[in-house]
Parts: sequence; structure tokens; C-alpha cells
Amino acid sequence: MNVAYAYPWDIVGDPSAPSRLAELGVEAVAVAASYHSTRAATPYHPAHRVLDVPYSAFYLPVRSASWGRLTPASPTWTPTDSFLQARDALKAAGLKVHAWTVLTHNSYLGGMHPDLVVRNAFDDPYPYALCPAFEDVIDYCERLVKEILTVGEPDGLILEACGPMGFGHQSVHEKTVGADWTPVHADLLTLCFCTACAARYPQGMRERVRAAIDGPSAKAVTASAPTSQAISPEPSSPATVEDALGPLAEDVRNVRVDLSASLRSRLITVARDTAPNVPITLHANPDPWAASSFATLPTGEPGADVLVGNCWGDSASDAARLSKLSELCHPGQRVGAYVLALPPRPADGEALAEQLRTYAKAGATEFHLYHAGLASPRRLAAMAEALRLTS
Repeated sequence: MNVAYAYPWDIVGDPSAPSRLAELGVEAVAVAASYHSTRAATPYHPAHRVLDVPYSAFYLPVRSASWGRLTPASPTWTPTDSFLQARDALKAAGLKVHAWTVLTHNSYLGGMHPDLVVRNAFDDPYPYALCPAFEDVIDYCERLVKEILTVGEPDGLILEACGPMGFGHQSVHEKTVGADWTPVHADLLTLCFCTACAARYPQGMRERVRAAIDGPSAKAVTASAPTSQAISPEPSSPATVEDALGPLAEDVRNVRVDLSASLRSRLITVARDTAPNVPITLHANPDPWAASSFATLPTGEPGADVLVGNCWGDSASDAARLSKLSELCHPGQRVGAYVLALPPRPADGEALAEQLRTYAKAGATEFHLYHAGLASPRRLAAMAEALRLTS
């Protein structure tokens, strides 16, 4: 099954949207039921061309009795039941509708509840990242899944950010590149030291992470320079997270993996209890240090139906990730490729088809196309052509 991703506002208020999406040649549309803040182009909509989405929102009616300490916000830029309206319009066009559910990535709730967010080794909070080490966060995610399945009645459930988010985040006017942190430093800045996480780590962990990020000579270099010439030294560059953490690495890795596994297990249980026949798709990454929208899944997950890997990088790295997910699959499970069809990728159907062929050889049996609402007419045509050429 091939899936096109879209926002509810791409469909609600645009009578031509369902047929346009059906003409892509996909069998299903993943419609955001819970999604973070964004600024989105709407190149087809009769009423607007750019939509500002200032906070994370829930696109079904918010029934107060269904929520606990954490209650999601309703949108003001699209109807509060826009998922339901989009679902009905798409199903009338013969398409299945999957509920695209973003879990711990929520700046609205993080801002309202700063005690529940990820914090790095320097105690800097990441307001966009709810930490699943807290029972209140897990409870919110369980209620979110149950409410979407009960009220939204989708044909499929897609779980994104099913684990802790990390340092990497396209924040408003992001200004972090000048620090010259390496990917390893970014992984270290991803490790959470909130009140629920810190006690789970081995003793001395926070100090070791801080030293690996700053480098042993940081204070000395800065102190030795005249005040008018003081500069920040380049941080040391451990080759891997394991190098940086040394003998603590295995314990820390297990803590991180267990956070995602525990959340995933509880949500799958809720989903199966609520809607036993609705297939579950996980946005997943086999890297044990992964912390993003594609949560770590280094040992597989037998409770899911589809494992989808991110394919936004170079084809070789993407294919290697898909191959690893294929190896982790249990009987009956499928692997999907989350394919970027937006810039910097060209609007070229044959080039996109070649990528899809590479991903298919790596084990992908379905393609998840990002993003049918943001893509220009040329890019939509390229998606349709690529699916035809690889069918």
C-alpha cells in the first residue's frame, strides 16, 4: 500500500483535493490528526496560499472528559473537526485514511508544562519535546491514541515521535550551526537529564557528557585569552557516542532504548484494545541512539504492522536503514520508505522512480510520499509518474 501524506487543511475547503490525491495512484492518505506547529504552503487551496500554524494542535474535537493533566489545543486556522471532514471527503473518493499521529513532539504542551520536557546535561529545556519518562506524558499519548481511534475511526494509525525527541529541531530562526558541534555532539545534547531521566543513568554521567561537549581545554583557552579577544574554542570531537561515554555507554543506551520501547508497547496495547483490526505503522529508526520523529527501534517491534524508515538523505544510507529494518521484521510485517518528494529533491519522475527502486531492493514494499499538500503541480506529477514506473 502506498501512502501520500497531507494536512487536514489541504483537504477541508478544497473540493478538488480528494480527486487530486487519488490521481497520484496511492491507496491511502495519511492525514495529520495531531501535529506540531509549522508554516505551510497551500498551493492549491481556493482560500489561501500560506498557512501559519503557530502551535501544536489536535484536529478532532477536544472532549475535555477524555483527557488528564495534558489536554491538547484546538486549531483556530482550520475547523476543530478538520480531520473528520478530511477523512469523509477522502473516503468518498475511494481512498483509505490513516491517522498521522505525532506524539511527544508538542511545543504547546511543552510550554504549558516545562517540568515534563527533555532537558540536556546543562539543564537546558527543549520545550518542543515531551519526555516519555514521565507518567503524565505516557498517559497523554495513550489518551491521544485512544481518542483518535474512537472518534476519528481511521483505516490505519501512524505513530510518529514514539519516543523522546532530541537536540535536532527546526526551531523558529534556528541559530545553532555556528557552534560547530558534530553529529556526535548533537547526540550527546539529545540525552535527557530531566528529573525522571537523570536518576536512571550511572553516576557521573552528566559530568561526562558536559566534558565531551565542551572539551577538556574549553575553560583554559577562554581564560587565557585577553578579555577583548576571548573566543570560544572548538569542542573536542569524539568519533562516536560510545567513545564519548566510554564504560557508561551500554547502560545509557539501554535507558534510551527502553524509554521508546515502553511507550511503544503501551500505545500498541491501547490501540489493539480500542480498535483491534486497525493496522499500526511506526516511524522507526534501527539506530539505538536515534531520538527524533523516527524513534529508536534496534530490536524490532512484533506488535506493529509496518515499520517505516526515513528516506530523506542519500540513497545508499537510506537503503542501509531500510535493510536493517527489514532484518528486524517479524513474519507478516512490512517495511515502508518515507520518501521526500520536496526540495532539495528534483521534480523529476524518473529520478524519483530510481530512488523507489533502490528502496524496494532494500526491502521496502510500500512508499510513504512526503508531502502531497506541500508539493507543486510539477512535483505531484513526478510522484504519480514515479509510482507508475515502479508499479
